[in-house]
Amino acid sequence: MPRLYTHDACLSHLAGTAHVERPARLAAVIDALSAAFPQSPWHDAPRATRAELLRVHGDALVARVLDTACPPGATPLSLDADTLLSPGSAEAALRAAGAGIAATDAVLAGEVARAFCAVRPPGHHATGSVAMGFCLFNNIALAAAHACDRHRLERIAIVDFDVHHGNGTADIFHSDPRVMYLSSHQAALYPGTGGSHERGVGNTVNVPLPAGAGSEAFRTAWREQLLPVVNAFRPQLLLISAGFDADARDPLAALQATPDDFGWLTRELVAVADRHASGRVVSMLEGGYDLDALREGVVAHVDALAGRKIVGA
Repeated sequence: MPRLYTHDACLSHLAGTAHVERPARLAAVIDALSAAFPQSPWHDAPRATRAELLRVHGDALVARVLDTACPPGATPLSLDADTLLSPGSAEAALRAAGAGIAATDAVLAGEVARAFCAVRPPGHHATGSVAMGFCLFNNIALAAAHACDRHRLERIAIVDFDVHHGNGTADIFHSDPRVMYLSSHQAALYPGTGGSHERGVGNTVNVPLPAGAGSEAFRTAWREQLLPVVNAFRPQLLLISAGFDADARDPLAALQATPDDFGWLTRELVAVADRHASGRVVSMLEGGYDLDALREGVVAHVDALAGRKIVGA
């Protein structure tokens, strides 16, 4: 079984009244995984340190998130139109970032082959200097930077199947050939980035899918365009931005993927990791805003990380 990370503090981040990025998302994920894998213990995510955050984020952003006064009971403070700070946000963000770093240490130490981090707020929209798109710190980028700097890895692949393009991750590693970023996402959706022409230094591959695209288009994009590239890169560690909002039921997008598609892709990624990275995979929760779709997608994903196959997938 993959090692599972979370922390109660991640439930305390409040993004505003009726906001889709709500604590119920994480509660649904934890409940679904606890029911599906009752023998798997949960590991508390540690706090990321300020020095770890500064590997990818500027001083101003780190100070804005960690040092802004948000007294108990205060109204959440808007960082942009849909990204807010509440009294519990700084601790949640530290734990979400720390989960990916701890999971990376665990898989690279050989304690476990794979890990899944059930945390919030999500991270892949946060750039080096800007919190945006529900994201405060870029959790997956921090894990990758830690693997590069602390563990001296030279080839890390970040795979992102969230329906929204991970503009922050792509931007952070735009000029860093040690980190390859690969993404499928809905074309012309928030944040408006992720065109196929965006190549970084040859380390970025984007496949935008048209609204309404379903399982066949999703799987074809990965089978024919993205998986061959990540396989040829021969990553020493594979990181996953696991967003489940490409599901047909999600209210924020219009792709028509299914939980079976997420399970299929995860098995393909595990095969790449087995081939090149001694099986090492760290996955982090990103989006997914329909609770039933989120529960089913996460269970299919973690089941595939565990090396099992759901019937019908």
